[in-house]
Amino acid sequence: MNVLIQLSHPAHFHLYKNVAHNLIRDGHKVFILIKTKDILEDLLKQSDLPYHNILKVAHRKSKLGIGIDMLFRDLKMFLFSLRHHIDLLTGSTPEVAQVGWFLRRYNIVVGEDDAPVVPMFQKVAGPFVDTLLTPVSCFNDTMEHRSIKTESYNELAYLHPNHFTPDRRVVEKYFTTDTPYFILRFARLDAHHDNGIQGINTEIATRLIEILKPYGRIYITSERELESQFEPYRIQIQTKDMHHVMAFSSLYIGDSQTMAAEAGVLGVPFIRFNGFVGRIGYLNELENKYEMGYGIKPENVDDLYSKVTELLTMPDRKEIFQKRREKLLSEKIDYAAFLTWFIESYPESKKIMKSNADYQFRFR
Repeated sequence: MNVLIQLSHPAHFHLYKNVAHNLIRDGHKVFILIKTKDILEDLLKQSDLPYHNILKVAHRKSKLGIGIDMLFRDLKMFLFSLRHHIDLLTGSTPEVAQVGWFLRRYNIVVGEDDAPVVPMFQKVAGPFVDTLLTPVSCFNDTMEHRSIKTESYNELAYLHPNHFTPDRRVVEKYFTTDTPYFILRFARLDAHHDNGIQGINTEIATRLIEILKPYGRIYITSERELESQFEPYRIQIQTKDMHHVMAFSSLYIGDSQTMAAEAGVLGVPFIRFNGFVGRIGYLNELENKYEMGYGIKPENVDDLYSKVTELLTMPDRKEIFQKRREKLLSEKIDYAAFLTWFIESYPESKKIMKSNADYQFRFR
């Protein structure tokens, strides 16, 4: 097949990188389209996957700008798909569904956010989606009938032990791992679905550093501009090495959804502090069923400080969270292996999963 993969966020690169390599290995032609977004293009440049950037400058300062950008990507993807005789489109963007529907090509949309969290996506993509792949814990509202649900997370497409082994030598290119260290993550929270969402502000960050400092070193990774007092803590590493650094950290605290989930599947305790807490099914599952981390709402800032202190002083913390991770992995599948099969066997794979959802457990 000729398969088009659309990436619109750095997390999507990680989600699809192993899948893309698998498809190429199996003889398919893979075409990756991206838009400029944070470190997405840097990640692709550091990989050996070719790509095409179809939106280098975004106009996402208003709903009108977002709509214009989407239509522009629609057009570029439509023409690209015709020129390269694309058989199947996949990704996490509305245009994957829209272009696939208009060209009468198969489209597989992969997501993990519940529909109420991304209401615009449901409106502009829902009518055109062929198949929506999400975790079982995800509520897809009007797209439920188009959904296939899996016992996995997007993060297990690249952080499952089948694909990722933490390497201490990678971390020690930058600093020693003999002393405990903590990762703080500040997201930009400027996507259309982030409207009104609060996270870690300057005052909270200052207090967190005061609490953490006696227990180890502090490293900050930030999408937004850092205040001058936090610059000494900024982590200066290659983006491709971040998961190794996180795997050997003692604690992750941030207002980013994806990095919290990544910490959780790596067995690193996380604290997620933002207005999305309680609203996203797969993170609720990580926090409540598997106890890999804790979600705290912005109005409960004192709970944030007390939870950090509790984790810092928890006896046998590392062993406890590794055991919890083992339970999680025993019940989840290798998402990259599953997604590769689902794409290669489509649409038969959809029929198989509709009739026998347990088929997915062949992909451990």
